[in-house]
Amino acid sequence: MKFMRFLSLFFFFATCIATAQNKEITLSEIWNGTFRTERMDALHSMKNGQQYSVLNFDRYSRSTSIDVYDYKTLSKVKTLVSSASIKEIDYFTNYTFSNDESKVLLATNVESVYRHSTLGKYYVYNLTSGEVTLIAEKRIQEPTFSPDGSKVVYGYNNNLFIKDLISGDTKQITFDGEKNKIINGITDWVYEEEFAFVRAFEWNKSSDRIVFIRFDETNVPQFSMDVFGTQLYPEEQEFKYPKAGEANSVVSLHLYDVNKETLAEINVGKTYNDFYIPRIKWSENEDVLSAQYMNRHQNELDLWFINTKKDTAKLVLAETDKAYVDITDNLTFLNDNSFIWTSEKDGFNHIYHYSKEGDLINQVTNGTWEVTAYYGYDEKSKKIFYQSTENGSINRDVYSIKLNGRSKERLTKSTGTNSAAFSADFSYFINTFSSATTPPEYTLNNAESGDVIKSIKDNDKLASKVLNYKTSEKEFTTINVNGNDLNMWLIKPADFDENKQYPLFMYQYSGPGSQQVANRWNSSNDYWYQMLAQKGYIVACVDGRGTGYKGAEFKKVTQKQLGKYEVEDQIAAAKKLGERSYIDASRIGIWGWSYGGFMSSNALFKGNDVFKMAIAVAPVTSWRFYDSVYTERYMTTPQENPGGYDNNSPLSHVDKLKGDFLLIHGSADDNVHLQNTMRMVEALIQADKQFEWMIYPDKNHSIYGGNTRLHLYKKMTNFIDKTLGDKIQNQLDEDEVNIKS
Repeated sequence: MKFMRFLSLFFFFATCIATAQNKEITLSEIWNGTFRTERMDALHSMKNGQQYSVLNFDRYSRSTSIDVYDYKTLSKVKTLVSSASIKEIDYFTNYTFSNDESKVLLATNVESVYRHSTLGKYYVYNLTSGEVTLIAEKRIQEPTFSPDGSKVVYGYNNNLFIKDLISGDTKQITFDGEKNKIINGITDWVYEEEFAFVRAFEWNKSSDRIVFIRFDETNVPQFSMDVFGTQLYPEEQEFKYPKAGEANSVVSLHLYDVNKETLAEINVGKTYNDFYIPRIKWSENEDVLSAQYMNRHQNELDLWFINTKKDTAKLVLAETDKAYVDITDNLTFLNDNSFIWTSEKDGFNHIYHYSKEGDLINQVTNGTWEVTAYYGYDEKSKKIFYQSTENGSINRDVYSIKLNGRSKERLTKSTGTNSAAFSADFSYFINTFSSATTPPEYTLNNAESGDVIKSIKDNDKLASKVLNYKTSEKEFTTINVNGNDLNMWLIKPADFDENKQYPLFMYQYSGPGSQQVANRWNSSNDYWYQMLAQKGYIVACVDGRGTGYKGAEFKKVTQKQLGKYEVEDQIAAAKKLGERSYIDASRIGIWGWSYGGFMSSNALFKGNDVFKMAIAVAPVTSWRFYDSVYTERYMTTPQENPGGYDNNSPLSHVDKLKGDFLLIHGSADDNVHLQNTMRMVEALIQADKQFEWMIYPDKNHSIYGGNTRLHLYKKMTNFIDKTLGDKIQNQLDEDEVNIKS
């Protein structure tokens, strides 16, 4: 049956290719949803392991529901809750079950604070009685069920509160919270952005203790920016933002005893100065808490086990690295309180098994490839499930392996990007697969063999739609630059003629551990690149030194000098590509966003004999302006490494500008501050260098909202056409004359 479906699709697509592929992609289509993919939202495996729930939205009734489906049949079993039947709620945007799945927490009226944090109104819906309980009248943060489902803890105005779902009472448990001074249980700006978590509190297994991190940001320098809005006077937004080398929040660990109603600080058996607590997690033992402590340089990580009943602490694991130690969420406690850990200590990211005392039992995975996701451990089969790059650094596959490191099995069969969502009992997984030629498809797979049981959802309609457009293959290859084989993709015009010469437009991001050359389906930018190829450009992307998934040495070579080796690789790659007969070496451009904007600026300045133009969107122009956690992880502090900060800052090389430069930023960027662009503008002015720039009012680091993205990409496209495309237009004009004659 599946083979017949494949044949019919093959012949259908072949027919489409033969008869279509004549439409040209427009910017409006890229940003109006024409190429939107179908997804599965808020997927949750039910506790029984045989069913899963998803969040569904009914466009006609404007209501949302949580619907349960059977893994085996994929048929809908029931609707657990629908906003259409709850008078208090118009719709909800997310949901969380209590451990026993008798209650569900519904998120409504959610608004963003920063990248990960939100404020919203939350309701508890009792699935047995149908009772609806509003947690709080105000918008709150991170409401979380206790394991027994009887209470909810949440953050409000920098303090923590407990809502008792039985009595209906609410108890405030911290009282010193104050904006821009003290935060209890919710992370500060830099922890949220760089350690990627917001909820800094955790229930223990027996629901009688809560541990939380307290942030004292009193001495952290305050950043302010104007939000212009529509009123007569702008509003000033102020928040604590520790830039490189400046004071961080002073963090401490605290324990609240729910029964005794007591609050106490937790101390470990070591004195730390200027440190981070990037992760906390209770073990399977209700008394034992794990806490990770890290020095400011982030090259030493201590894992502590704290017995909160006996008030004792044991250092069970101390990991060091000459560069830095990555933080993950992979710490997993087994029933005997031994634990799973991932580490790069052998040069590649792998899985390790330790005893509850911190003794290494064995290294579970091994090889010159990277574990890229840890999915979990099945006690019954003694298997660990994970994702890795063993099938090539641009690909992802799902694997299983025994806890003892034996019987490894590749569970996914298609080459591209595979990711899994396992059932609670690890009997099934829903696989999401895509590649550069296949849009996302969701299948139900057997966790034992990996075999596909059924197709759940695909994007065949999108695939057939894309075939109507004049698109080109994304060619994956490598390019040898500075002694390294770097991953690269190329997109050439559909009517490519090797006897002609084409301008080259390069894209990169290049940040530590990142990856842009990956075998996955199109992002919005990919459609833009296809549009540029339609116009007659060759588009390329090269992942240089410092990027990820090729081992720690390759990734960490940029330590203490961000912007040196990465820029050298982009310049050398452009030179080498410019030697190809079909590329016009006099018309090479480069662009990037954020770290990529830092890179494209440097590439244009330092590679002024190679690059004719560059676009920098929301660029870091000096790492002195960026936050402490991210920057110091790779650079240490400006006080310790001034040369590393200044020698590779674009601000130090503006005098080298020869080509065309477009600088773009959002005025309300809380991440990479507008200060970066303003300092660049001033430096360029004083160096008497002409350039173009655009500021998007009240837009954050993502620069979106309303017509903004369309405007942004029109501006960039016009700039590319003006600076690289003059010969393209001349050729088009000549072709038109020839056709008429």
